[in-house]
Amino acid sequence: MRSSKDGKIKRLTRELLALTEVSKTLTAQLDLEQLLKAIMGKIIGVLEPADVGNVMLWDESAGLFRPLAAFGYDLDLVKEMGLRAGESITGKVYDDGRARIYCTPQEINQAMADMRAANRGSIARAFGSEELPRCIVAAPISVDDRKFGVLVLNNINGPATFTEKDLPFVQTLADLIALAIERARLEAQADSVREAQRVEHMRSEVMATLSHELRMPLTVIQGYSSALMLAEVEWSDQKRYEFLHLIEQECGDMQAMIQDILDTSLIEVDQLAIQREPLRLQHLVHDLALEIHHRTESHRLVIDFPPDFPIIEADSHWIKQVFRNILDNAIKYSPNGGLVVIKGEVRPTDVVVSISDQGIGISPEDLIPLFEKYFRVRSSETLHVPGTGLGLPIARTIVEAHGGRIWAESKVAQGTTLHFSLPRVQVLTEVE
Repeated sequence: MRSSKDGKIKRLTRELLALTEVSKTLTAQLDLEQLLKAIMGKIIGVLEPADVGNVMLWDESAGLFRPLAAFGYDLDLVKEMGLRAGESITGKVYDDGRARIYCTPQEINQAMADMRAANRGSIARAFGSEELPRCIVAAPISVDDRKFGVLVLNNINGPATFTEKDLPFVQTLADLIALAIERARLEAQADSVREAQRVEHMRSEVMATLSHELRMPLTVIQGYSSALMLAEVEWSDQKRYEFLHLIEQECGDMQAMIQDILDTSLIEVDQLAIQREPLRLQHLVHDLALEIHHRTESHRLVIDFPPDFPIIEADSHWIKQVFRNILDNAIKYSPNGGLVVIKGEVRPTDVVVSISDQGIGISPEDLIPLFEKYFRVRSSETLHVPGTGLGLPIARTIVEAHGGRIWAESKVAQGTTLHFSLPRVQVLTEVE
């Protein structure tokens, strides 16, 4: 009688220890997969009959149970397994909605009889043996009416095995896991709502900014056009040229903003198609220099490419857009003019293009979000600079689609240098 009471006390103490350890683990700031793995480690460590175990979650999109966490064997191997609805012990316990124990060869064989050969192979590779466990206990993972999956614990080596008395405790463990999954789901949902609100707020700000930015050049264009049409005023040829030049500049700003919006729309629907062709970047840069010369008289463009600069494989249309977006920023943010230097550098696996200006520069804290969509440097010197905050994010997407990267260096009041790299032809060939 006393030994039976002592055994009961030991079992309750063991269960209390397990629940304490699992509860402490639930407070850890881990992603769901790491959290479940840690919980499994605690369960296996304090629940004596359990040698190995896993958490099988139902994947609605695939129509399969997939292991998200495991302990005691290689999760990568067991992840090859995908159980259909109703298949094996996992499917039956999930459908039944209550904890079950299988501790005879007949029960285990019968419950696993419908398991497909591929899944049996995955389990055998994970266990390192085709021998079935001595005892299995499984409990559904659910919260209220929401069902997530099944907790499966295996005893392989003995001598201790699960008993019916373990079922309520294992179900409690499964319920704790369900709470962890539900918390992660709600956090993800909350994050999604917050992100949607942030994006919507950003869109509203962008639309207001775009409306303002587009209205400004339209107002200027309308003003100068109306002035030129005044019959009672005789404008000199020089003044007419000045007005027309200003109208052309404002039209160029509007065209650039609209192009940014169109390019962003293409990127957002995954329509950025890269058509690679042999390209001499230095020739493309010289063509762009003529465009810049017509846009500004206060900036001087310097092109510095070594004679042996190689031909690369790239989409000339999109790479030209990268140069335009970066050069547009270089000109806008150096209102006092100065040099804009475009330099090419050859490295063993890629080429690097650097575009430097002598403008207002960027503070260290603004360099971090510089390539984020809609971000614009805010300062007293940039209040009247037109733009959408899309030029550099578009440039980054184009460069990365080519297999390169883009980065910036800057010092306030000393100018900014934008660098981007593109793979060389032989590197692309080796990858293919």
